[in-house]
Amino acid sequence: MYDHIGFKTRDLDASVRFYEAALSPLGHVLDSHDKSSAGLGPKGAPSLWLYAGGGKGGNAVHVGFRARDRRAVDAFHAAGLAAGGRDHGAPGLRADYSPTYYAAFLIDPDGNNVEAVCMAPVA
Repeated sequence: MYDHIGFKTRDLDASVRFYEAALSPLGHVLDSHDKSSAGLGPKGAPSLWLYAGGGKGGNAVHVGFRARDRRAVDAFHAAGLAAGGRDHGAPGLRADYSPTYYAAFLIDPDGNNVEAVCMAPVA
């Protein structure tokens, strides 16, 4: 598990809107925000940091967030699309990864591949 992740964005406000919406179903909130950066994560413990000043792409990263259940993965995908993200893999089982690997993928406003995943078996 990571302590924190940070990356630059071309449009901080667009990225904040996207991540605030997409990560809300996973229990993350906007915890810090000023004109140069924003921090999101569990309340009081931001672990994803967005920084103003990104260039023209080329630095795309992949970030996977743990979801508590499959409904949270579905909600992440829907909220992220509504907030300007692009589909990069609809919610579904990825049996080629693992028999219980349920995930969805989005491309954020800066071209990063963002995933929500739940590996718990269906109850």
